[in-house]
Amino acid sequence: MKVSDLKPKAHSKKEKTRVGRGNGSGKGTYSTYGCKGQRSRSGGVKAKGFEGGQTPIYRRLPKYKGFKPLEKEEYIEVNVENLEKIAGTEKEINLNELFGGKVKVLGRGEISIPLVVKASKFSKQAKEKIEKAQGKVEVI
Repeated sequence: MKVSDLKPKAHSKKEKTRVGRGNGSGKGTYSTYGCKGQRSRSGGVKAKGFEGGQTPIYRRLPKYKGFKPLEKEEYIEVNVENLEKIAGTEKEINLNELFGGKVKVLGRGEISIPLVVKASKFSKQAKEKIEKAQGKVEVI
């Protein structure tokens, strides 16, 4: 057996139909292109998304920039100035349990009593202010 003897399986390769090669071929005269018009002529291909001269949909829609993440984490924001009111007489507070969601502590205001604060996130300022008042920060 030689390489020149190898052939594909019978009927596995189909020859491309050659249109416009005379009426005897069965694909002559208009050669499956129909009569006249843009599609019957050479180069008669419209651009993708062409809508006959009407402004295409991709130009009619507003131009949105960027994207929105599918699973965006939403945080309830609490400032340092509110921690004393929230804590009351307690020395330890779990903000996630109190608010029923993820809480981020922000640094606006001051705190004077030492508190152990538990939350999902803390800003740098909030962390510094709580620790300056001899409190502790715990990320849950």
